[in-house]
Amino acid sequence: MIQLHYYPSTAAMAPHVLLEEIGAPFELVLVDRGQDVHKTQQYLKLNPSGLIPVLIEGDLVPYESAAICLYLCDSHPEAGLAPALGTPERAHFYKWLMWLTNTLQATLIIYFYPERWMNASNPDGAAELRSHAEARVRVLLDQLDSELARHGGPWLLGDAYTALDPYAMMLCRWTRHFGNPARTRPQLGPYLQRVLARPAVVRAFTTEGLAQPWV
Repeated sequence: MIQLHYYPSTAAMAPHVLLEEIGAPFELVLVDRGQDVHKTQQYLKLNPSGLIPVLIEGDLVPYESAAICLYLCDSHPEAGLAPALGTPERAHFYKWLMWLTNTLQATLIIYFYPERWMNASNPDGAAELRSHAEARVRVLLDQLDSELARHGGPWLLGDAYTALDPYAMMLCRWTRHFGNPARTRPQLGPYLQRVLARPAVVRAFTTEGLAQPWV
């Protein structure tokens, strides 16, 4: 059986939703960040970076949320969570997944953990970095909103729901306490509600014990 090592409302959310969409048996294994379990030697054997999530299936132990999502799409093609290989749609799927994880997610990490890039003696520098990261996130959310407006479809790739949609929703959720969160944008607001209405998403959020509002 697949095991997903997770903590609520982390980057494990997108793989969790995909597992619910796929419908294959899986087990959630809580990695208690409050007790720094992700920094223990036992967990570091699974992911030397000490980050969540990790997926285990037999001898296979992938980490990095986007990589896990790609693996789940490819190992369960019947779920239809990614376009067919070799198609233009698949190329755009790759493009947007890499953009989500390498651009939007990376910028959000700077916002939430600016002290990682500053000396401990420079709290003002960390605050300035956080402010710049938030401004950059606003620009990126506008770009996402513009893409939805451009094609007019219900999902990020257009007409087809894919793994991109729970991934984008996960990152947009992280902005819910911003001064200008993702949900306030004309396209992103309704889009997020469409994603949240999917039964698999509802099951994942309920299992993780997340309080409303979800975004």
